[in-house]
Amino acid sequence: MAHRIVSLIASATEIVCALGFERELVGRSHECDHPAFVSRLPACSSSKVKVGAVSRAIDDQVRTIVSEGLSVYRVNPDLLNRLAPTVIVTQTQCEVCAVSLRDVEEAVCELVTSQPAIVSLEPMSLGDVWEDIRKVASALGDPGRGDDLVTRLKARLQGIRARTEPVRTRPSIACIEWIDPLMSAANWMPELVECAGGRNLFGEPGKHSGYFDFDRLAAADPDVIAILPCGFDIERTCREMPPLATHPGWPELAAVRNGRVFVTDGNQYFNRPGPRVVESAEILAEILHPERFDFGHRGTGWICWKG
Repeated sequence: MAHRIVSLIASATEIVCALGFERELVGRSHECDHPAFVSRLPACSSSKVKVGAVSRAIDDQVRTIVSEGLSVYRVNPDLLNRLAPTVIVTQTQCEVCAVSLRDVEEAVCELVTSQPAIVSLEPMSLGDVWEDIRKVASALGDPGRGDDLVTRLKARLQGIRARTEPVRTRPSIACIEWIDPLMSAANWMPELVECAGGRNLFGEPGKHSGYFDFDRLAAADPDVIAILPCGFDIERTCREMPPLATHPGWPELAAVRNGRVFVTDGNQYFNRPGPRVVESAEILAEILHPERFDFGHRGTGWICWKG
């Protein structure tokens, strides 16, 4: 039996497509843009945040909305009802990253007459990403596809790990998930850093990302700095760099002096807990060990920050 799937988080859309159910997608979130064809599907959500604002203003907006117990996104129940989904996939890990489970449940209870099954994902670590892939596959009636996809993805990561295990020197790296104010990347990121042959300085595996200040960054003095803001591509991130790059202590950092500051596409990679966590690890491997790795991501997945 064919499904009618609405995915309200970009990573889940990628999971659905990687599992081979892309023809059964009928709706998406406003942030779903990969694979490219999904942009033609109707967007069932919108943002309450003015995303064109600078980083500090976006952070202020998000904090205010969340402090009021609200999701930063809206879901369109009328459109959901017209699409008549049989399955809706959303996420509860972070209400800043996806339409909240509460909003979906309210929309379904109020108006969606098709009575869809709601699949809620909660990725905090790589293990959770694998479990979520299996959860989606099971909800769509083919758990074997989930097992096969997870096996392939884990094998690719193991291939990277096997090439970094002999490396004696593991560069220290600060992965920055937000520039102003500074936020370190956590969740699955420390595991990806370890796989790619680095030594993660901030953020704990399996835990939410957290704020930190420049003094901590300077005290750690990382060998490498990777800038990967959630929701920003490379061009947007470069525009947001001044609050960090104009700090008086910035030129003194070892990573800055040695030309090892990298701007990445944090929107397409790193912050999407789906199949492209593997590409995220590949990017980290290229950044950390350029003499060993070249997966072809330079220029599209990352660039060297020139200031």
